[in-house]
This record gives sequence, C-alpha cells and structure tokens, in this order.
Amino acid sequence: MSLASFQAHNSTSAHPLAPYGWDEEWEAAFAPYADQGLVPGRVVRVDRGQCDVVTADGLVRADTAFVTPHDPLRVICTGDWAAVETDGTPRYVRAYLPRRTEFSRSTSSQRSEGQVLAANVDHAIITVSLAVELDLGRIERFLALAWESGAEPVVVLSKADLVPDPVGLSYLVQDVESVAPGVQVLPVSSQTGEGVEVLKAVVGGGTSVLLGVSGAGKSTLANTLTGEDSMEVQAARDVDGKGRHTTTTRNLLLLPAGGALIDTPGLRGVGLWDAEGGVGQVFSEIEELARDCRFHDCAHESEPGCAVIAAIDDGSLPVRRLESYRKLLRENQRIVAKTDARVRAEMLKDWKRKGAEGRAAMAVKRGGRVR
Repeated sequence: MSLASFQAHNSTSAHPLAPYGWDEEWEAAFAPYADQGLVPGRVVRVDRGQCDVVTADGLVRADTAFVTPHDPLRVICTGDWAAVETDGTPRYVRAYLPRRTEFSRSTSSQRSEGQVLAANVDHAIITVSLAVELDLGRIERFLALAWESGAEPVVVLSKADLVPDPVGLSYLVQDVESVAPGVQVLPVSSQTGEGVEVLKAVVGGGTSVLLGVSGAGKSTLANTLTGEDSMEVQAARDVDGKGRHTTTTRNLLLLPAGGALIDTPGLRGVGLWDAEGGVGQVFSEIEELARDCRFHDCAHESEPGCAVIAAIDDGSLPVRRLESYRKLLRENQRIVAKTDARVRAEMLKDWKRKGAEGRAAMAVKRGGRVR
C-alpha cells in the first residue's frame, strides 16, 4: 500500500461516520458535494417527507423535498448516503449518492410501481419463524428479491427454542437449505442464545437488513443484536403465529460489535419487482438443467428432450419446486410487462400461440378441422 493510500485509509477509518459504513469510495463519490459546502450523512429513518440523517456532527432532521421524484424507486430511503445542507432552517437533503445495492418490491396497489425498502445493504437477513409451519414458497420469494438487490441473503430460523428436538430442527434446516442454494441457513433463539454469536459475526461487517412477515421475530432479533430494547416487541397470535406491525418505519441501528442493522416493518405482501435474475439464482438447479434441454426455448411442459421434466420424472427435482419457479417467473413477467411494451407484445404473441395449439388439440380430439 502506498503512503497516499495508507493515509487515505486511516482518514476514512477514523472518520466519525466509519461505523455507519463510510469508506474511501463513498468519500470519493461525495467530493463534488463537498465542494458545494454540503456534508455527508447516512439516512437512519424516513417518515412524512423528512428524514433523520446522522452526520459527523450528530443527528440532523432534514426535509426531503429536493429528492422526492415521481418514481417511488428513486425516493430517499433508509440506508442512503445523503448530501445535507446544514445551514438554515429547515435543513434539506440536496441529493443522495448512487446506491451500491437496493432492496425493492412491487407495491400492493394496482399501479405499476415499485417500492425501495432499504439501500446500500450488504446482507439481507430473511427471518422465518419456527412457531408456524414453514412456507417454502414465501422463502423462495424473499430470496429472489434479496439476490436481485445485490445483497447476500441469509435465512434465520427464529424461535428455534420452540423446536427442542435437535433431529427435528435439523430436518427443518435441511428443508430450507433445499430451496436456498448457496445461502447460509441459521437456526437462532433469542431466548437461549442459540446461533446468536454466529449471526453477530455475519452482520458485524457492513450493513444488514432484517426482512420477514409480521410475527417472524425481527424486532426481538434486532434487540438481541443491538444488546438493548431498541425496538418494541409484541407477541404473535398463538393461532397462526402472525403478529401486528411492531416496527412501523425502517430504522438503521448501530451494532455494538460492529456493523449496522436496518429493521423493517413486517411485509404482508412480497411482490417481485423486475427480479428475473434473482429468481434464476434461487432456482439455479432448474436453470442448469434447462441448459441440457433439446430446445433452447423449452417451456418445460411437454417438449421432447426436456431435461427439467426428466428430472421431475426421476424424482431428483420436486414438482413443487418447478411450480414455484414457474409462478415467480410469470409474476415477474407480468410486472415487467406493465412498463415494457416489448415484453407485453411477446406475452400476447405467446398467449395467441398457446391458444392456437389448444384449439388444434381439441379439433384433433373431435376429429374435425382447426378453425
């Protein structure tokens, strides 16, 4: 390392914002804003057109009017690095730095909109409660969004103390591992401490976001990782394990052992948002099998020489897995088609082709001609 690089590294590591993830790359990206007299800060909370930004001089409450575009994916969010105007009242965020990663989903509305949940995240901690039956399809959906975001997913099976049988717990871990190739699956109990130290080591480097449905135990997990009751906790219903939204905003918290954590509200709906790459990564074994299909555009339905269907037939690929793959791809295609005319045209062409094939098949059965 050169003397200049060594000095630059020391200056950023000693920076008051270093615990929040400030580094040489962020400093270089911020240089044009520094020339304008703005100061850097990390957004730790956003609500009602304003945000809390932690700067080198402390916490600043700033207005986001200058960074509120019509595109909801471009609005400022928790985890962003902001350029803040500290003089005058009110104070304003003038811009935010290009994001390294962002976790986005489609909104629950009927409009063609995405919603960004967290930015500049290194690990996506998908929290799944063992108090209820595992929903493997939901886990696959979260994993697709996590991979698409650019963050590294980790699945935490919370409330592991509710499964006291080690053999039973190992089977649950294996079930999740079967739908999460290349992802660490970690049973954790905030009550007994099982898995907590391993999870602390994972989140100790960089920024992590906690994801999951209401009642999954995210707030309890956040309190365990921060070492204090930073988040309110409510009990989940005994009937179905569902909880109310304990966390109502996205908050970025510093961890005592290093790293930062973003806690998010429970997500009732987890819609995909242009996540074809993420889906492919979750179902990597299907994508690998598809490379051996006879036809490059094989739909894995009834085509001759289909390696995917062959894997279904010999039992090496579960039918549920293929159905989930198809479902997520269809959903993602519908989302993309809402804003992409080319994809809409391709979908219409495909529907017409399948319709013609269906009519031809019926005509053959009836012994008639195709109209």
